[in-house]
Amino acid sequence: MIINAARFVTSSPNVSKCPSTEKHEYAFIGRSNVGKSSLINMLTGRKALAMTSSTPGKTMLINHFLVNEEWYIVDLPGYGYARRSKDSRDALERMIKGYILNRVQMTNLFVLIDGRHKPQKIDLEFMEWLGENGIPFSIVFTKLDKLSSAAAKKATAVYCESLLEKWEALPPVFKTSSQDGRGRNELLDYIEELNKLPLEC
Repeated sequence: MIINAARFVTSSPNVSKCPSTEKHEYAFIGRSNVGKSSLINMLTGRKALAMTSSTPGKTMLINHFLVNEEWYIVDLPGYGYARRSKDSRDALERMIKGYILNRVQMTNLFVLIDGRHKPQKIDLEFMEWLGENGIPFSIVFTKLDKLSSAAAKKATAVYCESLLEKWEALPPVFKTSSQDGRGRNELLDYIEELNKLPLEC
């Protein structure tokens, strides 16, 4: 897929305020500082489309970006940022789950995992929740440029093997780096295939 255009459309405080559309949406989520905004910028080829920050937990709203005037990337707030108050964390959780459970336009949820780390409880519990609720999702390993080729291959393989200890099968898995662009074509090709599916809004 060639990206000819990508633009920010709107930020919404909850799913009821999201745009009324009949286009496929692909949401991106992960723990704070997993490299979500950088990945979105890499995918679209726009360096500053999604705002990046060295401070975790900056995304507080549901952000819609229209790509090629045909489909949306949705940047969801990161989860697990401990420095927020409990009330703030609870509010974000309601916002995130409200979107995931109720947004019929969401065709797939991309769950970002920092490929340098071992499986984290918060990620595992979140993906189990997705499975329990029948949410279509994929796993996207990020920051693999931080590891050697052999180390990246081993780390992602070990992670997937650990998931298969409890899961019958893995969802689609993508290996990426916003720095060197790896995984970009695979992700965009996957989205292009999903775009062909009928959307029931």
